[in-house]
Amino acid sequence: MKIYPVILSGGSGTRLWPLSRAVLPKQLLPLVTDKTMLQETALRVHSLPNRRAGDSGLAALEVMPPLVVCGNDHRFMVAEQLREIGLAPLGILLEPVGRNTAPAVAVAAHYLLAIDPQALMLVLPADHVISDVAAFHQAIAEAALLAEDGALATFGIVPTAPETGYGYIRSGAPVAAGAPGCKVERFVEKPDLATAQSFLASGNYFWNSGMFMFRAGRYLSELAAFQPAMLAACEAAVRDGYRDLDFCRLEEKAFAASPSDSIDYAVMEHTAHAVVLPAAIGWSDVGSWAALWEVQPGDASGNVVRGDVYLDGVSNCLVRAESRIVAVLGVQDLVVVETNDAVLVAHKDQVQRVKQVVDHLKQAGRSEHVQHRKVYRPWGAYEGIDVGERFQVKRITVNPGGKLSLQMHHHRAEHWVVVSGTAQVTCGDKVTLLTENESTYIPIGMTHRLENPGKLPLHLIEVQSGSYLGEDDIVRLEDVYRRV
Repeated sequence: MKIYPVILSGGSGTRLWPLSRAVLPKQLLPLVTDKTMLQETALRVHSLPNRRAGDSGLAALEVMPPLVVCGNDHRFMVAEQLREIGLAPLGILLEPVGRNTAPAVAVAAHYLLAIDPQALMLVLPADHVISDVAAFHQAIAEAALLAEDGALATFGIVPTAPETGYGYIRSGAPVAAGAPGCKVERFVEKPDLATAQSFLASGNYFWNSGMFMFRAGRYLSELAAFQPAMLAACEAAVRDGYRDLDFCRLEEKAFAASPSDSIDYAVMEHTAHAVVLPAAIGWSDVGSWAALWEVQPGDASGNVVRGDVYLDGVSNCLVRAESRIVAVLGVQDLVVVETNDAVLVAHKDQVQRVKQVVDHLKQAGRSEHVQHRKVYRPWGAYEGIDVGERFQVKRITVNPGGKLSLQMHHHRAEHWVVVSGTAQVTCGDKVTLLTENESTYIPIGMTHRLENPGKLPLHLIEVQSGSYLGEDDIVRLEDVYRRV
């Protein structure tokens, strides 16, 4: 059986602000290990043994390259992060707008059916933690057998505590005598504490993981029964989509016309073919800073620390420093997260209120919820260093072979100083090579381009001066990455 992992990499991750932001959400961040959550998700399924031998009674499995569904703004980071771990994706589908998980899975199913009419889809959110990978692989193999027989299988996490932050699944009768998996009796919204305690005591309830396995054709046939408008919109979005470099762009108007809904509401709560497979795999959706503290090993005092941190008399805290030393003294049960433009301090039982901070930033017209000072681009990155009246200073990194667009500005001039590496600078009709400690000047209105022809990263300092310094004062005349 060929298994096609479908990794859903949408969402803005507001619950882990200030680290997670709209332009760089949690699935693209290294939160638990030195790899990002997207990378961990892809590697976790890539390491699934292609054949199950011995007396397990499970069928031979072949894991195909992942198919990723993500937003347009994240496309280059997704592609680069997969390249960093040596995985070439089957495809990267770009959602022009967010429409929740049911349409995202539908476009993936249409895409896969054109490749393999018998495709088995393994649907995985990109931002979950799974600590018991061997048990996860076993669960995938068992779910594949259920899906092969026409079931829409979901992985029900065996609960370890009366969690009120998760949805639940109530299991019914076994699918077959001696076989793993039970029919889904019903889905349950996030309960209060007393209800969650009763769920845990009953043994018939599982956490809803948001992970699924089914045949692409089966999912679409169920979608046709319960959400025909969604099915038609997603089918048109794939049919009328087009290739853009290494990406598949869904047709914007068709996809935007799709109703927005989750898989649970659109299909799983209505189908007669829903099956839940109990899975004790060390799972967490890392839905808050407190959850991130729980899934990581702490020191002798229960502290989880990352970065340049000094602690004295501190217990059961999560402290993360991104850009400078953070000293914490004589406290307990706190979350302290520092970035170069924001600091969060919260009691662990209050971290869900982070969303209120993000809402405040939106209403105030600020940018700290959108992006960090360091902004990633397909050619490299830039980072704001200083800003004042009529000037701005940035640190720019251009990857080997990277090339900025041929562009001009109406309101600003730029001074570039090379710190290390080699810069090829186009300024009007003149092309110049600059090396360490050399500089150049780009006047207002002058057509220009910066590129790195070398084999090492190019680092330079850019000083902008003028009456307006916004990023929207860029007129792109030519761009190898096809940005507008």
